[in-house]
Amino acid sequence: MNIFHETLQVRTVSGRPSYHDLQEKVKKVVNDLEVSNGICVITTPHTTCSLYYDETMHDTNYFGDEYLQVDINEMMEKIIPQMKTEGDYHSPGEEHIKFGLSLSDPNYPAEKWVMLNTDAHLRASVYGSNSVTLIIQNGSLLTGELGRVYFVDWDQLRERERTINILVMGQ
Repeated sequence: MNIFHETLQVRTVSGRPSYHDLQEKVKKVVNDLEVSNGICVITTPHTTCSLYYDETMHDTNYFGDEYLQVDINEMMEKIIPQMKTEGDYHSPGEEHIKFGLSLSDPNYPAEKWVMLNTDAHLRASVYGSNSVTLIIQNGSLLTGELGRVYFVDWDQLRERERTINILVMGQ
């Protein structure tokens, strides 16, 4: 059995959850590796993001979000409203803010407002998952005709570069 690892980068948007259809990129990785039979695991290390498998809905709004994604956003807003200011949720507390301000990461400017993303953490926890596993059979992902792998960043505060890991095991 062979094991391969690839990474993808996606640029997210600000002001709304950022959805990305990864299906063609994942298929290309599997095809380029020429794995006939095995599994493909797609993960992300980001705690405010989710990976999921769903059917493509074809129709999109002006932002390019599929109507099912718009429905997901509307449902999430009802159960987990967007955090607009400190105090909307218990988190983040003083210790977490102090820790966040101590980081020297260019992706996370040392400003308190970048930590006002509790809604994104809750949405990722409720919606799940930071991974999707698919079967590879006869060189193809078993996703069906309408199945797609999607990545969503629930954090609406700012644009970011996000990482997606693809692990392929097989022969």
